[in-house]
Amino acid sequence: MSSAQLVRHSRKLRGLYNALDSERSGIVRYFSAASGSLPTKGNVLLVSAGVEKRIGGARCPQCQQPGKELERSKVSLGGLNGSYILKTSPRNCMLNIIIGPNSSLSCGQVASARSFSTSTGLPPHQEIGMPSLSPTMTEGNIARWLKKEGDKVSPGEVLCEVETDKATVEMECMEEGYLAKIIHGDGAKEIKVGEIIAVTVEEEGDIEKFKDYKPSTSASAAPVAPSEPTEPTEPKVEEKEIPKAPEPKAPKTKEASRPGDRIFSSPLARKLAEDNNVPLSSVKGTGPDGRILKADVEDYLAKGGRKEALVAPGLSYTDVPNTQIRKVTANRLLSSKQTIPHYYLTVDTRVDNLIKLRGELNPVQESSGGKKISINDLVIKAAALALRKVPQCNSSWMNDFIRQYHNVNINIAVQTEHGLFVPVIRDADKKGLGAIAEEVKQLAQRSRDNSLKPEDYEGGTFTISNLGGPFGIKQFCAIINPPQSAILAIGSAEQRVIPGSTNGQYEFGSFMSATMSCDHRVIDGAIGAEFLKAFKGYIENPTSMLL
Repeated sequence: MSSAQLVRHSRKLRGLYNALDSERSGIVRYFSAASGSLPTKGNVLLVSAGVEKRIGGARCPQCQQPGKELERSKVSLGGLNGSYILKTSPRNCMLNIIIGPNSSLSCGQVASARSFSTSTGLPPHQEIGMPSLSPTMTEGNIARWLKKEGDKVSPGEVLCEVETDKATVEMECMEEGYLAKIIHGDGAKEIKVGEIIAVTVEEEGDIEKFKDYKPSTSASAAPVAPSEPTEPTEPKVEEKEIPKAPEPKAPKTKEASRPGDRIFSSPLARKLAEDNNVPLSSVKGTGPDGRILKADVEDYLAKGGRKEALVAPGLSYTDVPNTQIRKVTANRLLSSKQTIPHYYLTVDTRVDNLIKLRGELNPVQESSGGKKISINDLVIKAAALALRKVPQCNSSWMNDFIRQYHNVNINIAVQTEHGLFVPVIRDADKKGLGAIAEEVKQLAQRSRDNSLKPEDYEGGTFTISNLGGPFGIKQFCAIINPPQSAILAIGSAEQRVIPGSTNGQYEFGSFMSATMSCDHRVIDGAIGAEFLKAFKGYIENPTSMLL
């Protein structure tokens, strides 16, 4: 859509068609960096090569500075010829840029560009994409919309709840307007990051125009075509015409028939086939040169390929769909076992003194209105102090170097009906037992409510998994949580008969098993043993943790 068409169909810019007849020109609109609010009517500045025209008001709406006093700054606009001068306010007003006729700069090349209609008849609007709410997030699900189509939205208001690979997170609105169209409704799954999920408009009267709106998928291709010269495209056409069509197909058919030959497929197709236990050799590719695409695997599954691969005759079963959290947990743990050289160290620690100290501290906690201190809280504190004493275990493998962290942030594994969560206790070595107990209970409750925020689980340097207290597991080996280099698995405490202080006498003692899984690239055996020695010392002499 050309700039002239944009001006002709825009309510705010109607009547400016003649102003754009000059050679390359652009329209600049002022936005407030502080509030993000829209400009008032009439504050439009037309800029071209050596010529500028002001239409409407003469002042920036937010900083109230006259147009003639605005500072000038030259900018380079994606390889466009000519001198372009944009005016910025002394008070950091942001500019929203629309390039005029004969230009090759797309909206995607300007960070602050507003998303305008690409089809005739649609007013200015903003497309809202699926946000990336965690470092590992590639796709998300819409749990539910808190706003419905037609509602007015303001900055800071919650639009919807997004289920990420870690938790369910509230997505806030960034700009004032009206929610015109919801592209993906409640329960929509596997939406790629950046994919359009909704559309907002500035004027309430424009909502009805987006009733049948469908987002464009070819916007990113616009800037590529003008930048390519016409000469290189001709050899490309000739290259396609020189080889005959039957020649590449014939060897591909033969290759597919031989089990030892390589099968070409897209990454998405390979992942989908792997998740559904579908052999790629049984899928017919429809891509270039027989390449297997995601759609080919989906067609194979739709035709009963999944049942043939997984279900034996006469078996009754129920397919339980995987949540986003389950998928990411599975992929990360598989990657951990495949890429990290695990080894395991186990130590038995006597916990009689630990249990005694807990019994002395809890009455004090209850009298002051605090939360009860659990054995797990004492374990977290002991592990944090041991990491401070042996910092080599508080590290990550970074290929070219080992990163040793100065903060001791302990992740704790929490199993819920929604999946496995690992909220983090930050600077656990510096916090008291009461503060740790309070924070653990709050994070555990948020995990069960599926309401953790990214700051609740990101930035951990060491993980503790306790299956002893809740489930009575005596001893187990946990899988390292990348990019960390170790995880401590805590078993249950059990009474054992041990030799007494004098010959011929015996006594009972409570012992707890602790197994440390280590990344051998980062933690040598002696270093891991040194950590467990320090950990055991704090557990068996818990009063030293209070010093």
